[in-house]
Amino acid sequence: MTMVPEISLGSCEKAIPVIGMGTSSYPPVDPETAKSAILEAMKAGYRHFDTAFLYGSEKPLGEAVADALRLGLIKSRDELFITTKLWCTFAERDQVVPACKMSLENLQLEYVDMYLIHWPLRLSGTVHQTPFSKESTHPLDIKSVWEAMEECQNLGLTKGIGVSNFSCNKLEELLSVAKIPPAINQVEMNPLWQQKKLREFCKAKGIHITAYCPLGANGTTWGDNRIVECDVLEEIAKAKGKTAAQVFTVLLLTFKCFSLCSINWKR
Repeated sequence: MTMVPEISLGSCEKAIPVIGMGTSSYPPVDPETAKSAILEAMKAGYRHFDTAFLYGSEKPLGEAVADALRLGLIKSRDELFITTKLWCTFAERDQVVPACKMSLENLQLEYVDMYLIHWPLRLSGTVHQTPFSKESTHPLDIKSVWEAMEECQNLGLTKGIGVSNFSCNKLEELLSVAKIPPAINQVEMNPLWQQKKLREFCKAKGIHITAYCPLGANGTTWGDNRIVECDVLEEIAKAKGKTAAQVFTVLLLTFKCFSLCSINWKR
């Protein structure tokens, strides 16, 4: 089993493993397949798992954690770093804590290690998929929603709080009202989309970046294969006797300022 290095986080008491397993897939898979994949990842040394209410993978992840404890794959739940996310239909002050508790019930856990605002917007109705229509999209009241996120951390429901898909401007707005600054900003990033400006901003503000879709967004509703089929990187992989995915991972981790969490674990 390979041990994965960890990085300390500013406003979270627990360090994050630099490589994690995302539990979203497109098209969705059945819960048993998801649980089996997570258990195999634990056997291989993964300890960082990323889920979300939107993904529908909280319950399979929770069942996998319970099985891992029963089978002795891990000695304690504390060995794991588990992230889940507040979905946009719950992005209102009085719905955040109940939404976090609902995710904990799905996961069969007393706490998560990181709770993120999934997108910097609010959705009306019961939109549980992407892409979503313009008519269902509304501005996010960052101040009130972040106060509720801080309450989640103060109540011990999560060890840390952060955001996902936030731009520099959105982060500036959040930081102007936050008592607890966001520990993480999870964004799409890969060797051909390096998000230099955002990385520099987050580094200056002490916000850790987690990169999703580090191998590109192929296999999603919005992406293609331009990363995994990049001629230059395939040539490097062939010359080094490695896979393209291994070369991509090394290139990204050389930035030494963020962790990786692929949302398409079927690669």
